[in-house]
Amino acid sequence: MSRKGGSTAIEGAMGLIAILLIVQMWLLTATLAAFLAGHDETILPAALISGIIFAACAGLFIFIRRIDATVRATR
Repeated sequence: MSRKGGSTAIEGAMGLIAILLIVQMWLLTATLAAFLAGHDETILPAALISGIIFAACAGLFIFIRRIDATVRATR
């Protein structure tokens, strides 16, 4: 993989991570507001979705590390 291609892939993955983290913060805020309003039924689905978002961010982080290692090895 070329250096430019690796840079593009890393920038795209970092953009996705940023979007996912913003969504996760919104989810936390909405869930806390619902919980404080007395709606306990939203806690479990929100925790599951937050876990999925975390796993997606972790997967993207691993992807970034692999791309970076590949680009550095081909220099």
